Amino acid sequence: MAESRTRLGVSAYAICVFVLALGSTGVRNLVGWWGFLGIAAVLTAIGVVIFIREKPARFRWYRLPAPLYWFLLLAIASIAWSQYRFESLLGVVAQLATTLLAVVLAFVLTWHEVLRTLGTALRWIIGVSFLFELWVSIFVREPVFQNFIERPAEGEKISKLLYWSRDLLFAGGPIQGIVASSVLFGFIGLLGLIVFGIQLRAGLVGRFTGWFWVFLATATILLTRGATVWVALAAVLVALALALWARRLGPERRVPLYAVGVTLLAAAIGLVLFARDFVFGLLGKSGDMTGRLETWHKVIELAEQRPWFGWGWVSYWAPWAEPFASLDTKAGIPVMSAHNAWLDVWFQLGIVGVLAFAPLVLLTTWRVWFRAVDPPRRGFGPALPYATSALWPLLVVVALVIQSLTESRLLIEGNWLLLVLIAVKSRYDFQLPSLDAEPTKLPWRQIPIPQSHSARTTPTKTR
Repeated sequence: MAESRTRLGVSAYAICVFVLALGSTGVRNLVGWWGFLGIAAVLTAIGVVIFIREKPARFRWYRLPAPLYWFLLLAIASIAWSQYRFESLLGVVAQLATTLLAVVLAFVLTWHEVLRTLGTALRWIIGVSFLFELWVSIFVREPVFQNFIERPAEGEKISKLLYWSRDLLFAGGPIQGIVASSVLFGFIGLLGLIVFGIQLRAGLVGRFTGWFWVFLATATILLTRGATVWVALAAVLVALALALWARRLGPERRVPLYAVGVTLLAAAIGLVLFARDFVFGLLGKSGDMTGRLETWHKVIELAEQRPWFGWGWVSYWAPWAEPFASLDTKAGIPVMSAHNAWLDVWFQLGIVGVLAFAPLVLLTTWRVWFRAVDPPRRGFGPALPYATSALWPLLVVVALVIQSLTESRLLIEGNWLLLVLIAVKSRYDFQLPSLDAEPTKLPWRQIPIPQSHSARTTPTKTR
């Protein structure tokens, strides 16, 4: 019973971390910046305590992904040459705290517990978002401003970026949810569709519950109308199809599959480079991707001034400091990122930063691909049946990478948390494919203790 209560507490903690990281804007709107920072500090401290008490047996600092160390050390070192040292210091502290939370979750949770707690957090964010939009549409009946932004003067033109909700639920969207952004809410819907779909197919949730949340995640994507989310969804479906094909072929006959994968990637790049207006026109968007091209040109101009080590790490842009203050605005609101994670890394940490960041993403993608397509085994025994639940890390990483091309969220908060968590966990468990065996649907209080904490093993079922 004591062990069950411990796992219940760890799971509840993980849910709180995921909600805070993925729904950060909503939390800030409710409690303000100081309240948000206080909650983040408390969760970080609790994470350290949990990690010390759990004492993961397999943890070794030197076995964390090397590119993660390169990237973080470069971000810390950039404070020395930063043009905005105080802001860089704040950005580095936030980056280290988020990384610490990801490492804690990677070692105190099993893969199944990560899937379960992430799914619960996404249900909370999506469910509360729809209730919030419903409340605005039924009772308020007018747009609602974000709490931490001052209301414009009477008669002044109002940017849609100032709204928490634009009261568009009954108009068919785009809705913004509690995260105050249709782009971010749509991506949360995509993550939800991946996680809920995997849980439903693996039999980890009831059919009614599973289909209800799949429907709600799909409605989120439809009502947010995000072009990037549709592109990411298409990439996720292609990755899923390739993974299932690879499972059928087996490890020795995958050359045709990789040829098809490279061809599809080349075709996608060609469409973006030479038929961008046509592709985005089909999605109801302009060829300049809602003004992103202008921002990218300005960022590239600055990056070329300090090409090798960048201007200094800051994560979120600081609009009160140069060069951000005069870099770009949209509808009178300062732009807070380059809207491309790779450009942001080049701008802030230079080419050296890109050379540290790219291996982290590529190696993580490589590891979760083989985790998804290679049959699980126990030691040197025969292969076990494939597990549906082994697919979700690959699909989430694909979604994160595609979004990183038009948003910088991969570098901060929830997306960075997920990237580091999956990177660390896949790095440690890469030689332990037996953990991919399909987990059994269990009540919360009966979640077994991970192997790193106990000699007991997780019950599995063949499918």
